[in-house]
Amino acid sequence: MARNLTRVAEEEYKMTGLSPSHALLLLTINEQPGVQPKELAAEMQLTPSTVTRLLDKLEIKKFIVREGEGKTVKVRATAKGQSLNPKIKEAWLRLYHRYTEAVGVSQGKKMTQWIYEAAQKLD
Repeated sequence: MARNLTRVAEEEYKMTGLSPSHALLLLTINEQPGVQPKELAAEMQLTPSTVTRLLDKLEIKKFIVREGEGKTVKVRATAKGQSLNPKIKEAWLRLYHRYTEAVGVSQGKKMTQWIYEAAQKLD
């Protein structure tokens, strides 16, 4: 199931020019300007090193900037990164529609909740 969901997500997010992980990370940064990498890692349930690698790629593409503030680093989207937000949201919505068409809205919500709860318990 995970491979199928990943394949469908990659198809839908292709229009953004980013992988699903990069797109969701950028979406979060757009919605939380000045967020710290450790907060991103916790919210996305990723290791800090994985978030660092994802941020590196977004920074190379000039979608984000990292700003040092004392001992902390804050991440902000550039105008280029902010301009992708509508496409990212559209891809998310298209993915949701494909997912719920396949399994049904009710089942889709139940599965999402179950996966979220399982991830929380495993964390």
